[in-house]
Amino acid sequence: MIKVTSTPADDKGCGWYHLSPKRQAKAALKGMIQADWVVIGAGFTGLSAARRLANNFPNDSVLLIEAQEVGYGASGRNSGFLIDLPHDIGAPDYIGDLKTAGMQLKLNLAAQEILKGLIKEFNIDCKMDPRGKYQCAVEPRGLEILKSYMSGLDRLGQDYEIIEEKDLPDHIGTSFYKKALFTPGTILVQPAALVKGLAESLPKNCTLYEYTTITEFTTSASGVVLNTADGAVINAKKLVLTNNAFASKFGYLKGKLLPIFTYSSMTRPLTEEEQQRLGGTSTWGIIPADPFGTTLRRTPDNRILVRNSFSYNNDGKSKPHLLPKVRTRHRRSYENRFPMLSGIEFDYTWGGSLCMSRNHEGFFGELEPNVYGALCCNGLGTTKGTITGTLLADWLAGDKNDMIEFLLHSQNPIANPPEPILSLGINLNLMISQYRAGIES
Repeated sequence: MIKVTSTPADDKGCGWYHLSPKRQAKAALKGMIQADWVVIGAGFTGLSAARRLANNFPNDSVLLIEAQEVGYGASGRNSGFLIDLPHDIGAPDYIGDLKTAGMQLKLNLAAQEILKGLIKEFNIDCKMDPRGKYQCAVEPRGLEILKSYMSGLDRLGQDYEIIEEKDLPDHIGTSFYKKALFTPGTILVQPAALVKGLAESLPKNCTLYEYTTITEFTTSASGVVLNTADGAVINAKKLVLTNNAFASKFGYLKGKLLPIFTYSSMTRPLTEEEQQRLGGTSTWGIIPADPFGTTLRRTPDNRILVRNSFSYNNDGKSKPHLLPKVRTRHRRSYENRFPMLSGIEFDYTWGGSLCMSRNHEGFFGELEPNVYGALCCNGLGTTKGTITGTLLADWLAGDKNDMIEFLLHSQNPIANPPEPILSLGINLNLMISQYRAGIES
């Protein structure tokens, strides 16, 4: 019997969740149930894996188990960028090895096509906007990173546009930044609305259970038995883990996954007069040149989202006591960028987790007989989770292609140092990196 050592517990402040279309959460699992497949974690990866398993095995029963509510966890807490380009923050030019980058581009584009198709087919109201993204810099270090990224995009043969300081206000309103690199292939979405819509459109042979927490399980040659906090029991032939850093709490990839939390605040809607003061286009998304800088969104309902600050939460749980300090930091970042809109209050502040590894690699494939995983998206869960969940289900159905082979033969996450060295080292590195980002943060 394997005991699950920690389960999700996010804070209540996520603006995306509260502003997304309301839905009735599915009932928690009760009693005893038999299934062919059970998928743990109903984020982008789990929703994709469960959908594809149900389609690939139409005579099989697929259970999708979510400890909280769909849209409430990490997949509904990101900044809503469906990024097409490779985004290897471990490489100086964000591209790295050209062959690997080309395959990552292929995977990301495939994920975008999957999501665009589902949004259209099921009429999911997630404010999909093929707007592209701006990667902006103001500090000399950030400007050098942009220069390196341009070189990487040239090597990869991808389009971009350089926007100089004098022209930026026409695009994003603020005159804060010195330069931006615009790439046209990113799609902006309301992330919580998207995952909610995906959950409401699952195939008939896929059953979603929410507020169902797995506390222990056993594996054998004949399958898997999982027990829930409420005393329910699942007997399944196969188990698929799509719960990112919580896979280590299930006993897999122990000491190799890093639950890193980042934080966001979102303003109230801007009035028409405030929109005029801001200027620029009606919606946009900005990611920082420096990975530890500030991400920004102007949403379709004219709110400004500010995301920065990081913490390492080893148990994978939110730390609500950090939110007031983070909110103060967000206020400073906001005021630096939008002095023309000074003092506009934040309606929401929240944290959300990223699953990272030290070598920026994920896991794809068999964890042990009858147990499989698509895990650790390294901050790109919207696209990478979508495609790895889909391709894992295809591989389990016997499919082979170059994308599956690439994922199967990619390096796995490497081991972390032991505690307490790990926590001390990560938190020190996060603090130094945020300090080095300077006014970019």
